[in-house]
Amino acid sequence: MTCTHPAPAPTREASPSSRRHLPAALAVTVSAALVVSRFGAADPTTWVLETAWVMAGLPLAILLRRRFPLSGLLCGLLAAHALVLIVGGHYTYAEVPVGDWVRDWLGWDRNPYDRFGHFMQGFVPAVLVRELLVRTSPLRGSRWLAPLTVCACLAFSAVFEMLEWLAAVTGGDAADAFLGTQGDVWDTQWDMFCALIGATCALLFLTRAHDRALARLTLARLDRARPTTLGAPTQPGGPPPHCP
Repeated sequence: MTCTHPAPAPTREASPSSRRHLPAALAVTVSAALVVSRFGAADPTTWVLETAWVMAGLPLAILLRRRFPLSGLLCGLLAAHALVLIVGGHYTYAEVPVGDWVRDWLGWDRNPYDRFGHFMQGFVPAVLVRELLVRTSPLRGSRWLAPLTVCACLAFSAVFEMLEWLAAVTGGDAADAFLGTQGDVWDTQWDMFCALIGATCALLFLTRAHDRALARLTLARLDRARPTTLGAPTQPGGPPPHCP
């Protein structure tokens, strides 16, 4: 009787090439935008202050890409946030053209790009903090994960407002473009409130998508670590072929 072998177990489908190359494409896009934004910047000092987060964060993400790769969703959000910062640094937040258009269209008194920037300051860090907590702490699946994520985003927003206060004290009138208060005495409180709304919206609308992105990241890392491939011979000591 002919000896038959059991059908090999199916392996996970490999990640699409576009997904594998997404972080590199985003890094190139952000780098190019950063370089271009320096030319013709409305205020060179403001450009440095606003884009310093990009100049620090992008090299860090590249250096840690193998030891601690980020999910595709988080990479996309970080790139979007970087572009928001770069545009604000180029024009200054109070003078961004699209903000002027929205202000005139809605009949508002101020350019809202600053508010949008602080919304993003809560929206994107919420996903970043959540990913760090899920992957490095025992909070995965805990009811404390969401509130602690929001608290971390509010803490970061408060630190940023302290940095703005320091810039105002040390720079005087030269820091007005960086502060972007546009005459609003409650600008600091509005900034933190926008960050709170952003963090809350990120958790409400992106939690499931983020969980799927983390699952894909885990599968991709397991596939890269697997020593054998489909069709490889059975290792010594493995189960013998099945013969009826």
